[in-house]
Amino acid sequence: MNELYPLLMSPAFDPRPWGTTDLAPIYPLHKFSEKIGEAWLTGDQCKVANGPLAGKALAELSEQYGPALLGTAARDPRRFPLLLKFLFPREKLSVQVHPDDAAAQAVGQPWGKTECWYVAHAGPGAQIGLGLKAGVTREQFAQSIQENRAEELLNWVHVYPGEMIYVAAGTVHTLGPGAVIVETQQQSDTTYRLYDYGRPRELHLEHGLAAVKEKVASGKVLRPAPQSMNGGKNRRAPLIAAPYFAVDMLELRDPCELRTDDGSGKNSVQILVAVEGCAMVEMQGSTPVTMAKGDAVVVPASAGEFRVLPQWSVELLKSSVPGKVFPEPETRL
Repeated sequence: MNELYPLLMSPAFDPRPWGTTDLAPIYPLHKFSEKIGEAWLTGDQCKVANGPLAGKALAELSEQYGPALLGTAARDPRRFPLLLKFLFPREKLSVQVHPDDAAAQAVGQPWGKTECWYVAHAGPGAQIGLGLKAGVTREQFAQSIQENRAEELLNWVHVYPGEMIYVAAGTVHTLGPGAVIVETQQQSDTTYRLYDYGRPRELHLEHGLAAVKEKVASGKVLRPAPQSMNGGKNRRAPLIAAPYFAVDMLELRDPCELRTDDGSGKNSVQILVAVEGCAMVEMQGSTPVTMAKGDAVVVPASAGEFRVLPQWSVELLKSSVPGKVFPEPETRL
């Protein structure tokens, strides 16, 4: 048996004041007495649930196995590159901003936080706040915070299931209630809270306002049509290809062969997240692992090839670090 194998991750449920005790439709069987806002899947401290490495955290395994787990496309050969999580907003999140790499490193953090949001579910009227309205300056936005009207200066955008939203570092943003989001981001939890509707939580105005960019490339991603795989029964929809991550939606009805390289000469750890259905993930020399809706499986870069066998059908998000250099994606608001 290979020392590394497909790793089924245990979700880490994170309480937030804007969350909910009901995580349906992703985790309908989980019941909570406190509001859960996020389910972390591949954070540094997220733990493996299967096989000989069960109980080990991703940070520990990344340090131990390096490129064999993470791949040669990862910017840091000893740190897991991408954090994936579900978000369950029942109320508005705080208005916030994340620093870019330069701003993060200026305050001693290893890197910034650019992210993308896949809308797994959305009810009628679900909205996000994304970026400052055209012409709004950082100074005007800072004044709006003092006047308790920061929301008025954001672009409020309706969101619908299946959309992908790019959130570049430096973008002022928030999530409204009514949607379930799968977030793929740089492995960072550096968040500057700028405005919180009067909730008694700390604001980070000095660093946050310094990180704000007035013009950003954030928005709904314009993407090509889905592509047929395996004679038409399987489909691949490229959702986003950006500087830090690439995310595809795989809709599978038949077994599907996949690779950990992208033709660039580099390879990457592959992260599979089931948003509908269930499947088995196979890698030569290791025991297959079963995943269902809400589960994440981390496939080590050293696998080279691996196989997904849907149990009837499955919809998977597949995230990785691109070996090619991509610009920021084309977007619209």
